[in-house]
Amino acid sequence: MADRGATPMILITSTLVILLTFAPCSGANVKIGVPENYDGIFPWYLAKLHSLPTNYSDLVVTGDDEGIFGVDAQFLYALKPLDREKQPSYSLQVSFRTSVHRQSFTVEVCVIDKNDNVPTFIEESMRGSVQLGLLKGIPFMQVEAQDRDERNTVHAELRFSLMEQTPRIPYSQMFFIDSITGEVSLTEEGASTLDPEMCGRYKLSVMVKDMAGKANAFFTAGIVTVEVTGNTWASPDPVRLQENLPGPYPIPISQVKWSGSQAVYSLGGEFPEMLFTISREGVIYLNAPLDRETQDQFHISIVVERPDGREIAKPVELRVMVGDANDNRPTFPEAQYHAVVKELAARGTEILTVQAADNDDPKTDNVRIFYRLVGQIPESPRALFRVDRDSGVISVQADSMEGTAPQYTLTITAEDAKGLNSSCTVVVTVQDENNNPPVFSQHEYGPFHIPEDASLGTTVTAVLARDADVRGGDSWQVDYRVESGNEEEVFTLVTDRQTNELSLVLSKVLDFERDSEYILVLSAQNPVALVRGRYGPSSTATVTIYIDDVNEGPILSQSHYEVTVREGEEPGRVIATIRGYDPDSHPIRGHKEILFDREIFWRTETVHALDREENSTYTMEVIAVDGRNSSLSASTLVTVQILDVNDNSPVLVGDYSWKYLCTPRWEDQALVLASRDSDGPQHGGRLNFSLRSDPTVRRNWKLTPINDTHTNLSLNIPYLAPEVYTVPFTISDSSSPPRSTFINLPVTVCPCNVRGNCKMAAKQLQGMPTIQSAVGILLGTFAVIGTILTVVFVRLSYQSPKQQSKTNQERIPLNISIS
Repeated sequence: MADRGATPMILITSTLVILLTFAPCSGANVKIGVPENYDGIFPWYLAKLHSLPTNYSDLVVTGDDEGIFGVDAQFLYALKPLDREKQPSYSLQVSFRTSVHRQSFTVEVCVIDKNDNVPTFIEESMRGSVQLGLLKGIPFMQVEAQDRDERNTVHAELRFSLMEQTPRIPYSQMFFIDSITGEVSLTEEGASTLDPEMCGRYKLSVMVKDMAGKANAFFTAGIVTVEVTGNTWASPDPVRLQENLPGPYPIPISQVKWSGSQAVYSLGGEFPEMLFTISREGVIYLNAPLDRETQDQFHISIVVERPDGREIAKPVELRVMVGDANDNRPTFPEAQYHAVVKELAARGTEILTVQAADNDDPKTDNVRIFYRLVGQIPESPRALFRVDRDSGVISVQADSMEGTAPQYTLTITAEDAKGLNSSCTVVVTVQDENNNPPVFSQHEYGPFHIPEDASLGTTVTAVLARDADVRGGDSWQVDYRVESGNEEEVFTLVTDRQTNELSLVLSKVLDFERDSEYILVLSAQNPVALVRGRYGPSSTATVTIYIDDVNEGPILSQSHYEVTVREGEEPGRVIATIRGYDPDSHPIRGHKEILFDREIFWRTETVHALDREENSTYTMEVIAVDGRNSSLSASTLVTVQILDVNDNSPVLVGDYSWKYLCTPRWEDQALVLASRDSDGPQHGGRLNFSLRSDPTVRRNWKLTPINDTHTNLSLNIPYLAPEVYTVPFTISDSSSPPRSTFINLPVTVCPCNVRGNCKMAAKQLQGMPTIQSAVGILLGTFAVIGTILTVVFVRLSYQSPKQQSKTNQERIPLNISIS
């Protein structure tokens, strides 16, 4: 074996690398996986036997009847290809001799599958039948195929497909095949249009592929013949069952049958659990008596399913109708009824209709009901009521209900043809009618006396008109009305609804001098119309009332007077007249009184000049006293409003002696000037500042208004020589004509440092020199020198082409104390 050359050894190496990647067999000392159908060079070296010791001899392989395997220099080899389908594995015994004794071990060779077999259908002639009514997706047959390759590998993983359907009517895709299971079912179009009369047989061209249907798979085609058959699956005929059947139960009532594959039946619908059941053979049973009054018919849905729970076809319905038996007594909807009948109702007047209900079948005589009046409380010697035997109408039997009890309780019975019955009570109230008018006990009342100063709400008298109708009802209630004598509504009528008593109540102030007597004509009627009789003289009465005179106090025409007068009016001018009178024509004592036609006038006049700025409102009280009785009096308030007159000029407010403006001019720097006008807004209003019409003044200075009372004073030119200037301007108010004030305001203009502080004193020092003044003079000298130098530098800067920066001027605050 050693002369086989180097080429087999190369193949051994590559083969070993490949073989080690296969899954080993189980149950052996050494496991080797070998692919089938090897088509390379032989001998085919399979694996090196690492279990051999270094000092072995006499190596022998047994267990191979065909002489396929051998051993060469610790390498196991094969002399021909292996076929997994013929023999999937080999168990070899490898023995050898050592210096001690002979040993052996097992080598398991597993043949690894290759896809070398074409899948085939198990049946050469594949036939099936589909039942009419089968739902889509429910398999009616299964196509089976096999592949000799190893089952648990992709080589034997089969996929089915439907290639063609013949004929292609009524749709080209009537069927569907599950690619994995091979189950054949109907599509949605097939389930809805399958018709054996249109096409009773279809031929389906199907294909099976291995390798899970990949492009390099082996495949086989076949023909499936499908017969279309009818079905007995249909709704059974309706069933009519009598209620309360005696049994024994369960009772078979109907049957259904699915003619196709094995099926499981179940029932659905609105009925008590286990009332209806169905057997495995499709027999439907009734398991308990039925009650038509509880449910008179049932719609039972019958479902057919496969054993796995999938619904095979659409459910069918069994209708069960329940026949009636006279097993119910008639009953009234209510145990007690209430009705009202008028006392003047004529014979035959219908009061109420009672209706009992019977739960038996309304199409039968079981529900025919008869009514009877079996009791009346309280009893009466004459028949007052009757009930119609067939309709249940209760009516008046007597000629009249006058003089009867106010209420009766009737017992009514309802009975069916079998004698089953029940009863109810009817409470009948006899309603009083207005057949009696109210009557006064006397025709005239009074006279009654009442003082003219009687307080409002005083009761003058009480009268009563009696009514013979039933107390408390509308026929008994009395409405009173004043027919005459109360046109000014001096009196109010107040009725006690519990007794019908009428009270005359004073509602307006009395005046003996105006009216000393009232004669009231009263009438009494019911709020409802009279049914019988009429309102006569006995339903009217006269009440006479006399007013007693009382001495009254004076009366002023107004409780408050509002007067306006301009300020500055001369003393002695009349500004208001107060008017008053005495109802009893007695003289009135008051301030400067004047008697005229029973009315008194007082004149209110000024006693000194008025100044609105001192006091804008005055309030005084004026009192009028009765001439005969000083305890009787009246008073009024007089409010005098002082109208404003433009009698004040505007003035400048504040001290500006310590303020200054910087030169050269600083942007946005100004003196804020404040003013005030003591007059009201009509004359004061907006105050206007204006410079004197001098060209020099208007060139150097500028006034900019801030609001109605404040304005800004600022330089109008970039530079003004440092000194104290007098700025002349005028402040005017907004009246017409306006009042003005002329002002000469001293304003200090000085050079300023970078902080905005003035470099010279705001005012010249006065008096004798002191240490402080000497120091001030010295500082002033330095300030003058500094001013001169500043002027020189400023002029030099004007001559320079580069403009001076304004940054510091714009950023210096307006109010900074002088350093």
